[in-house]
Amino acid sequence: MKLYGDFNREDWMQALKLSKEEIPEAFILHGEWEHQENIALWKRILSDGQSLPEWNTVIGKYQGTRVGFSNVFGGPSAAISAHKFGIIGTEKFIQTGYFGGLSHDVQYGDILIVTSAYMEDGVSQWYLPKNTQVYADQKLVEDAIEFCEAKGYRYVTGSVMSTSAMYMETTDIVKSWSEDGHIGVDMETATTFAIAKYFNRRAIGLLNLSDHIIQGDTFYTTTQKTRDVMDETDEKIRALALHLASNNVNASV
Repeated sequence: MKLYGDFNREDWMQALKLSKEEIPEAFILHGEWEHQENIALWKRILSDGQSLPEWNTVIGKYQGTRVGFSNVFGGPSAAISAHKFGIIGTEKFIQTGYFGGLSHDVQYGDILIVTSAYMEDGVSQWYLPKNTQVYADQKLVEDAIEFCEAKGYRYVTGSVMSTSAMYMETTDIVKSWSEDGHIGVDMETATTFAIAKYFNRRAIGLLNLSDHIIQGDTFYTTTQKTRDVMDETDEKIRALALHLASNNVNASV
């Protein structure tokens, strides 16, 4: 008898009912609870040669590259998708979603290109037990910056604090994270980075500012103007994620 941690590549391919030809070369994990809306959107984007191996996952071709998408929320959810596709052979993982602002220098409309994630998510330590921080692939970061500059997209680079308990954030905790130099806080990036590293894959995070908590903003004080800016930034992040997914970026040395 095998349990999940004993499953090899063939076991997971059989569980997912995927052939070798259907394995995505790149995989986008989007951290948000709007599952139905996001799956519908990505079914349209990845309509070419589409397969639906799981309830939260779409696989299809984009500009000739086989790309996967999963809607996730929190580290455990991200791990369920990233682990399976990491072991079966997906090479690039792109975490998208949202972050709470920890720096006064970041603004709504900025894309946070995550260079590293501090591992307080509750999942990443299972994959990298001797680490506290996990890093993005440098070549992917460089390509993301180049794309943003070519398109005129506003961006910042830096680290996130990945946590598993968003509603336990307090003013004092947020201040300490900010003083440690983190640009933002999220729930999934450390998980995705750690699993990618565990399987010797590449990963990057591209996040949208959702609540500027260092300035006292919350989800419940967001204005319509801010939501409009976030929607525009989501579109830019999708374009950037698809560029990275379909572009042949060599791994860091």
